[in-house]
Amino acid sequence: MKHRVVITGMGVVAPNGVGLPEFANAIKKGISGITYHENLKELNFSCCIGGIPKISEEKKLDYFTPLQLRGFNSAGILYGCIAGIDAWKDAGFPFDAESELEYDSGTVFGTGTSGIEKFREAIYKIDNKEVKRLGSTAVIQTMTSGVSAFLGGMLGLGNQVTTNSSACTTGTEAIILGFDRIQAGKAKRMLVGSCSDDGPYIWGGFDAMRVMTYKHNETPEIGSRPMSATASGFVPGSGAGALVLESLESALERKATIYAEVLGGAVNSGGQRDGGTLTAPNEKAVVRCIQEAIENAGISATDIDTINGHLTATSKDSLEIKNWTNALNRKGTDFPYINSLKSMVGHCLTAAGSIESVATVLQLKEQFIFPNINCEDVHPEISSLIAEEKIPKKVLKTKLTIAAKASFGFGDVNGCVIFKTYSI
Repeated sequence: MKHRVVITGMGVVAPNGVGLPEFANAIKKGISGITYHENLKELNFSCCIGGIPKISEEKKLDYFTPLQLRGFNSAGILYGCIAGIDAWKDAGFPFDAESELEYDSGTVFGTGTSGIEKFREAIYKIDNKEVKRLGSTAVIQTMTSGVSAFLGGMLGLGNQVTTNSSACTTGTEAIILGFDRIQAGKAKRMLVGSCSDDGPYIWGGFDAMRVMTYKHNETPEIGSRPMSATASGFVPGSGAGALVLESLESALERKATIYAEVLGGAVNSGGQRDGGTLTAPNEKAVVRCIQEAIENAGISATDIDTINGHLTATSKDSLEIKNWTNALNRKGTDFPYINSLKSMVGHCLTAAGSIESVATVLQLKEQFIFPNINCEDVHPEISSLIAEEKIPKKVLKTKLTIAAKASFGFGDVNGCVIFKTYSI
């Protein structure tokens, strides 16, 4: 028996909003979270702008004890735990250190690199022969699975507790992995999502690759320009997104609020063949991933009302649109609406898929499409494939039933998930 899977809780830590209410307001109004960072200029970065969530010391104490925060220096884990705990509480479950172990609940919470600043501290102390001063939390803050280990203990999760890592596809993949587990009856609920650190030690490699924009250091809010003719590279971002996936039976039994249903999805790899490389997609594999997600969801391509694309504000945006038109066999005015959250928050790397999925589900729940800011000048290669009216520049109130969210990551890996407004 395959179980239906619904979303009963969400949490988000994004550059333009921490918590669902603030984030929802920001994406509806097209508020950018991209700011200038003087420390990047001092380090001779070409791109000195980026998206970093604003979290006060007081807010940290709502989630962590003073003891847990002693020696704590891992932004990614911080973001992931805040988003994850918010999602858990939003779903109606307790955040209580004394709660009973819950064997029917688990987590797949992804990341790329964990605790990069903590790593730096450790390297410095080891180089200076101060290894005994590393502290007892160095390991859990720097191991890749640190975020899921923290969440598993803070929430008392007794089912699968693991971290996945698939570059930009991480968050989308985590949703699909959690969905598969519940659908197969191996768990009643899974907290899924992903997080990403920020700062020079994460972003430096991308700056060296010259894939980030250097043209908007004085105008950060207009720097991230997906699908624009004047796009000049992506803007880095950070944060976390989290969703509680639950079997429909469990959600109905609890009388839980249901945001949307997960119909299905697919992940694959282009194998770095047929034009695919470590940093470029195999077009055939991208098309196949989208089509397999549609098949797995039990819908047709014509059912999709809106797409939240990967769309990073690089030269690959036009190729992505081409791949969508080929996968759906829809062009011009027949194409679904499409948007990119990266115009407001930048490319949040391993957190991108989960933060963008939270935005996608909010669109279905509240029946709107958030705007593509900084896209006044749609790239001509894109406008030759789809009608510009399908790229909303202002918030659009419209009837939505089915939304697709896709991510295409370094290593030629792909993920696509299909969400639907919930109905009995």
